Amino acid sequence: MRTLKNLLLWLDDNVEKTVIIVSYVIMASIVFIEVIRRMAFGLQAPWSTQVPIYLFLFLTWFSAAYNAKVRTHLSFAGLRAKLPPFPKLCCHILDFVCWVILGVFVIYYTCEQVMINRDNFSMVFGTELMAWYFMLSTPLGWVFILYRVTRNLISDIGAYSRGEELGVPGEFAGGDRS
Repeated sequence: MRTLKNLLLWLDDNVEKTVIIVSYVIMASIVFIEVIRRMAFGLQAPWSTQVPIYLFLFLTWFSAAYNAKVRTHLSFAGLRAKLPPFPKLCCHILDFVCWVILGVFVIYYTCEQVMINRDNFSMVFGTELMAWYFMLSTPLGWVFILYRVTRNLISDIGAYSRGEELGVPGEFAGGDRS
């Protein structure tokens, strides 16, 4: 049981970073190898232009989730830092509501697109891979974004109720809160 808890804690701390690094390394490797193959041998794998673009989707949405986690997403941090605790909490709640509205919208419509691609058996050109595997990155990334902003709101409400300083966007730039 302790091992499962440690695994879940490790995943909570590192899932976004792991997805970002793995997708970036694979994407960069494909581009690097295919440029050499194209320039030196006049060859190119037919899938080598599509797969890096699909991997970029994973990179983008999981990076957004990571930045939501560490509060380095776009915000008006300078203004909020000067606010008293209750108005600051209200701003964080308003942020949360905006994230949820946008997230539900994005998840709903991107899941619809994933289902269309799945039902039409859309394939990544030159491979046996289904395109919808990669398109799942957008709704999955947004699920992680909503999870992170929910955790931030719970943390802010707890800090407010204890009379502690609320998390200010951008205060954790360059690292995790853990």
